[in-house]
Formats: sequence, C-alpha cells, structure tokens
Amino acid sequence: MKKNISQTIRRAERFPVILIGEGLLVGVSAGLVVLLYRLALTFAGNALNEILGFVGKDPLRIAGWMAVLVLLAVIVGKLVKLEPMISGSGIPQVEGEILGKLSENWKRVLPAKFVGGFLCILGGLSLGREGPSIQLGAMTGQGVSRLLDRGKTEEKYLMTCGASAGLSAAFHAPLAGMMFSLEEIHKGFSMNILISVMTASVTADFISSHIIGIDPVFQFTIEHALPQEDYWMLLVLGVILGVMGVFYNRLMLKAQDLYKKPAFLGVTGRLVIAFLAAGAVGLVMPSVLGSGSGLIVSLTAGEMTLGLILLTFVVKFLFSAVSFGSGAPGGIFFPLLILGALLGGGFAMGAVQLFGLDPMYINNFVLLAMAGFFTAIVRAPITGIILLFEMSGSVSQMLSLAVVSVAAYITATLLRSEPIYESLLGRILEGPGERKKGTAGGQKVLSEYVIMGGSVLEGRKVMDIHWPNNCLLVSLEREGKELIPRGKTVLLAGDRLTVMTDERDAGYIHDKLENLCYTSF
Repeated sequence: MKKNISQTIRRAERFPVILIGEGLLVGVSAGLVVLLYRLALTFAGNALNEILGFVGKDPLRIAGWMAVLVLLAVIVGKLVKLEPMISGSGIPQVEGEILGKLSENWKRVLPAKFVGGFLCILGGLSLGREGPSIQLGAMTGQGVSRLLDRGKTEEKYLMTCGASAGLSAAFHAPLAGMMFSLEEIHKGFSMNILISVMTASVTADFISSHIIGIDPVFQFTIEHALPQEDYWMLLVLGVILGVMGVFYNRLMLKAQDLYKKPAFLGVTGRLVIAFLAAGAVGLVMPSVLGSGSGLIVSLTAGEMTLGLILLTFVVKFLFSAVSFGSGAPGGIFFPLLILGALLGGGFAMGAVQLFGLDPMYINNFVLLAMAGFFTAIVRAPITGIILLFEMSGSVSQMLSLAVVSVAAYITATLLRSEPIYESLLGRILEGPGERKKGTAGGQKVLSEYVIMGGSVLEGRKVMDIHWPNNCLLVSLEREGKELIPRGKTVLLAGDRLTVMTDERDAGYIHDKLENLCYTSF
C-alpha cells in the first residue's frame, strides 16, 4: 500500500509534462471519433429530409415509415439495455465518473452511444450532438488511459481532456470546450489540468476544422453592436430567459417522470412513443425535427413571422421534452440553443412593434438569447458567453452577452432551480446503474480543492479540522509554492489542497471536501 501511495505521488509530481503529451494524444483520438460522429449525424439529417420528401402525404408510405421508426426504437432500446450509461445526454454520466460516483466502460459506451445517437437523429428526435460528443470524447480519454495503463488520478484528467476535445470538435469551439470541461465536468482549475485540456481542445478543433472547414456553426450577419441606451431590454430579456430556463428544466424532469409512471412501458416502450411522435411531427412541422439548425437560418433571414416563431417555439419545446424524457441517447445542448434563439427573435420582433427597436438588431437578440437561455439552464455563464462568441464569430457582442447571461443566471438562481446536469446526475445516482466499485487498498486517487474565503477551513489549523475518514492531506499549495501540511499549519483562503483517497471512497470524499472548502457553516 505504501508503495502504491509513493508511486502515485511521484508520478503526480511529473504531471505538468506528462499531461501535455497525453492531452495531445487524447485530442487527436477524441477529435477523430467526434468528427466521424458529426459527419454521421449530418448524413442522418440529410437522409431524414430525403425520406420525408419521399413519404410525402402517401398513406402507405407514411405507414411504412412509422414501421421503420418502431424498428429504430427497438434497436435503440436494445442498445440502452445493453449499456444504460448511453441514455440521455451523457454529460451527467461523465460528471459522475469524474467525481468518483459512477463507472463507465469505454469499450461498450463508445460504439453503443455512436450508433444510438445516429439512429435517434435519423428518426428525427429533437436531440443534439454536443452531449454525446462530450461523452464520446471522455470515453476516448478513458480508453487511452486504460491502454496506457494509467492510474485513476491520471484517468480523470484524460477524461476531462477528452470531454473538452469532444465539444471543441462538435462545435468548432476550442475555448468553450476547454471552459465547459473545467467549469462543468472537472469542476476545478489547476495548471496541470488547464494546459492538458487546452492542448486536447485545440488539437481536436484543428483536426475537425481541417476536414470540415473553419466557418462558424452559426453563419448569420450581425451588423452593429446594440446601443447602450437599449441595454434595459437586455435585462428584461435576461429575466424572461431565466424564468423560461427554470420552466425548461422542470419540464425535462417532469417528462422523465411521466414516462416512468406506466411501468409496463419499459425502456423500449418509452422510445417507441418518442420515435412515433417524431414521425407525427415530421408530417406537420418537419422544421423542428432533429437539432433544428435550419430554424436559425429561417429566423435570422427574416423568413419567420412573430406568430410562426411562437408556434415553432411551443412545438419544439414540447417535442424536445418528449424526445429527451424517453431516455434516448442524445443531448439537449443544441436544441436548447435553438429554443433560446426563438425566444430572442420573438422578443426582438415584439420590441420592434412596442418599443421602436431598429429591426437590424433582431439578429443581435437571437444570439444573445441563446447565451442567456443556456446560462439559465446549465448555470455555466462563462462557457455560454465563449460558446456563442465562437459559434457566431462575432466579437462585438461580448458586453451584451455578459449582461444577458448575468441577468438570466441571477433570475434562475433566485427561483432556486438546480442546474440541469446536476439534477440529471442526481437521478442517475438514485436509480439502478453502474456505481463506482472498488475495495480499500485499491488504486489511489489524488484530488485538488481550493479553500474559498469564508469557508469553515479558513483560518483554522489542520489538526483542529474534522477531516473525512479514509483521506490523506498530501500537500498544500500557497501562492505558487508547495508546502508540507502539518498539524499546526493554518489554512488560508486560496490554498490549494491535494488529497489522496481510495478509488472506492472518491465520490464520498469529494462531497465532504467540497462542503468544507466552500461552505461557511
């Protein structure tokens, strides 16, 4: 056991150099996997459009397509039963594993998530590529770690690198990929993880853009920055987005509950409902199928009236709940951006009529609302601002993006809405699934925590603190210098603690240390 501990500590000392090379390797591997997934989903979307065009209004062809959708649902249901960790977005599963609370098998998750996500988009479900891309990237990172026989501490870093590379390759957004993986997945910053994640993210983006191109995902024109005398509208929009974000989170969770009430449905039955709903929606409003990227084009080109925007928003909103609540492998990330865009476009058109807003600023509000809605739902404002900046290629909107995002964040927080991915992770942990297994004396895991000002640790001696069982305070970093913590060492705000524990106890220790470092009572 002592040998295991000393090896873990000695290797951790070399992490700054080791992780750069491994981040590069994960970036290449995850970038290629997610690029292939992105191309596959593009093919699925194009194929769906051709199928719907062929089906038309012919009753026999409609019946045939419905039968095909049932078959697709059955296949996806078998994949979900084979590997339950592919259900839904995949981001909560990755978070759970990074925190030491869940266990995934990359050999099963990678192919099952890839095929399941492809079939869901082919069927027209209102799901996105970002969550699956993040999970595929993280599982690629886990695979690299296992193939290189790395320890659990290193594996967490490589999974974070993979998650960053996945989002970067999916959206041509390397900075957002880096920030999201640190802000939402890893939930912490250090030079070790920052440099390696940046390496993986940039590498994956280079590979993806080299093959697909460097054009931003959203290609609509924003001619001028919004005048500051109109910023009061941003505050109003932020409040609306905050309220709607809370409603969105509750509806997604409620949809899951409604699906689970009829016990006879099972995994496959829930998916059959979602796929048949996609078939029905495709006959009357095909524009809301899939991620809905075509709606952005119509909206920003001025092809939609205010009434059509509101109708499309309601249908897309409800259809997204039907799709995601079924447990189908797919994300909510891109569909929620589309919903935010519709809210922004509708708000701007209303402002043109009521407050005399210049119509040339409508596209500004489309972009700003996407960031605000994302922030209200995910509660990751920095990622939201950077993501929309990279996806649109517009630098002039940074201040207004921040105003809307902060207003939406505050509103959602005051309404006591938990971030969507935390809610989903909590539900996974409550239900049957792959918990982190292990025995005392197994692999050791190093975790880092920063003491926040006002927390219960600030100003107290190490020996006076009731530390969780089965953890060892290994080192303390203060102002860039590493100290050996002793019993009489007084902890200060800003100190970075490195703690070692058994793999089995990693999730429990994480929760306890988070409480100690962040709470004031």
